Amino acid sequence: MVSPDMLDHVSPSGDRGGMVLGQNTQGGEPLMVSTMRPAPTRIVLVGGLYLALQTALRAMAVGAWVVVATGRPTKWQVLQKAAGTTPDGRPVPIVQIRRLSPVELPRPTEDSPLLVVHDGGPTPQELFPPRTPWQTTIYVLPYLHPQAGATANAADLVLMQRLPSGQAQLASRIWRLPPPMINQLTSLQDDQVVALGANLWRPLRLVTTQREQQIIGPIRRGD
Repeated sequence: MVSPDMLDHVSPSGDRGGMVLGQNTQGGEPLMVSTMRPAPTRIVLVGGLYLALQTALRAMAVGAWVVVATGRPTKWQVLQKAAGTTPDGRPVPIVQIRRLSPVELPRPTEDSPLLVVHDGGPTPQELFPPRTPWQTTIYVLPYLHPQAGATANAADLVLMQRLPSGQAQLASRIWRLPPPMINQLTSLQDDQVVALGANLWRPLRLVTTQREQQIIGPIRRGD
């Protein structure tokens, strides 16, 4: 269960497992991402911590339990604060912040999907691979690294913020991107993201609500 205050922080989608991540860069129509699905799902985020925090926050708003494995736990405590506390003053257990080591995970269901965030640097290990339906694992990459190619290729969805030229060239080798897409990656604004997947290339503009800004600050690129 998510507290009413938590629901008030964001504008959750009415679609099961889907959440509005941003809007079309041209017409401004909302764009939905299916993050919680009846299949094990991998998502790779290439960019700053803001994008990861916003994605996790909105997953919470559509009913997901969130487990964050990280070497910088203080950066993620805003999620626990946003989730609120139980009547006896303890943190609501829908957000768990863990070390970068394997632990037993909650069992995901359609009504209680599970988002695992792996925030372990540019070359993540498979500590929490998604194995069951309604489990999504997000790998937070501060930048693209050649050794992250296997993780990137296995992703069902990749969200990338602006990349320097060398990083964009590496992205072109990992995903076989043509020159126009490489150029687009290097020219994205701070509030823009490219969603990449099977037969998918969709630039979008991140949108944040006033209450989200109170929790994670304004839209930005970088940590």
